[in-house]
Amino acid sequence: MQQRRKGIYHAGGQFTRHRSLQRRERPLLKNYVGAIDQGTTSTRFMVFDRGARVVAVAQKEHEQIFPKAGWVEHDALEILRRTQEVIQEGLEQRGLRPSDLAAIGITNQRETTVVWERSSGRPVSNAIVWQDTRVASDVAQFTADGGQDRFRAQTGLPLSTYFSSLKLRWILENIPGAREKADAGELLFGNIDTFLLWNLTGGPAGGVHVTDVTNASRTQLLNLQTLEWDPKLRAAFEIPRAMLPEVRSSSEVYGEASLPAIAGVPISGILGDQQAALVGQACFRPGEVKNTYGTGCFLLMNTGERLVPSTFGLLTTVAYKMGVAPAHYALEGGVAIAGALVQWLRDNLGIIEKSADIETLARTVNDNGGVYFVPAFSGLYAPYWKENARGVIAGLTRFANKGHLARAVLEATAFQTREVVEAMEKDSHIALESLRVDGGMVGNELLMQFQADVLNREVVRPAVQETTALGAAYAAGLAVGFFGGLDELRANWAVERTWKPSLEETRREELHRQWKKAVTRSFDWIEN
Repeated sequence: MQQRRKGIYHAGGQFTRHRSLQRRERPLLKNYVGAIDQGTTSTRFMVFDRGARVVAVAQKEHEQIFPKAGWVEHDALEILRRTQEVIQEGLEQRGLRPSDLAAIGITNQRETTVVWERSSGRPVSNAIVWQDTRVASDVAQFTADGGQDRFRAQTGLPLSTYFSSLKLRWILENIPGAREKADAGELLFGNIDTFLLWNLTGGPAGGVHVTDVTNASRTQLLNLQTLEWDPKLRAAFEIPRAMLPEVRSSSEVYGEASLPAIAGVPISGILGDQQAALVGQACFRPGEVKNTYGTGCFLLMNTGERLVPSTFGLLTTVAYKMGVAPAHYALEGGVAIAGALVQWLRDNLGIIEKSADIETLARTVNDNGGVYFVPAFSGLYAPYWKENARGVIAGLTRFANKGHLARAVLEATAFQTREVVEAMEKDSHIALESLRVDGGMVGNELLMQFQADVLNREVVRPAVQETTALGAAYAAGLAVGFFGGLDELRANWAVERTWKPSLEETRREELHRQWKKAVTRSFDWIEN
């Protein structure tokens, strides 16, 4: 361990001083670091020790609100309550006190947009979730005036319903009084990370209005070169500057918690959920890749300090920025519907009772029986970016049964991942040797084997699978010296299981050819 001093440690164990850390001593007697993992369907609080072992975990779901077809909302105040509850429950599991925690990090569902009153903390509407497609007509309007990639050079992102910019604009245009209040400086904007941080550090009584570079890079308002809000982008989307949080690094002390359960604990790490998983998987070198199987499915490749523009339908985004060290960038391919398709099979069709039942049902058949499920419920993300695609089930015959449908649901995630991998290899000119995986679906061994088969590459599951929360804990711990540097974090990473491809090549390519054919059937279902 290096000499203990005030400041930040980052890549290679190099020490640098940061202005926000100059008076903070390395916490010699604190044994744990906490992480708030606020996801699309639930919120968790996890506590880790110095060896990245899970000490405590508490989790609660929140309501999914669907006011209209294509609209997806969350109650931000419910999310705040769930966050407070899981923090309390997690600490009580082990009898922990605030003085036991060196720091807390936040990781969050990205792009989900919240606008609230500066004076009261009350949101002006439900949060608009990243999956929501209500701004599709705005996407078409903006695209007509400059093309889908008109802002890609500055932001790394195409015009899409996915990102925060048009969601924020929609709130200002459609919620009565919102535009006037925003112009008067009475409203604040943030993704969920910012909303939670502001509330946990005092709310109306001095809450810190901050986001990190990874979340900011998903708003379509941040310039990737300067890592600052771009005035031209703000003007194009008609967003007042006073609404926007300060953009900071992913690992530094933003403020101290005021919630009694964690009073005085530094909140010192923020990472968007997919970037947090990249950090939790210790993918710190250029070319290292992880794939997270959650509500959606997101594959990120670290490209180092180099911005890599995509010509094959991927996103260029910020991977992380640890204190004053240079930002690292990533290529990302996002699949909108992965685990959410299993939930749909459970909740909408009632074919399974709980999500874990899908593997048992899928194993009742030897293959997909010619059935392919393209889950374009909110359009297609990478590499197609087709807002007007919709879900299709293709290849049905009287032979098909619910086992074939279950298998097609699982295979859809693997096929979509292969398409993202192929695009990523073309953009980066790096051949993927293996795929590090994490997320809720990686316990499904049938899916993991099929993923290896359809990719024709090894699929590797780490010993610690809660990599999203772990990444936030790492960022927070680095900021206060709880962890000594990236080499220490790499040493924590270990393999739990590896799947090797076993499918004959002609069969693999035939399955993929049929999948591609099914995908084309989903195109242009919605007519403008």
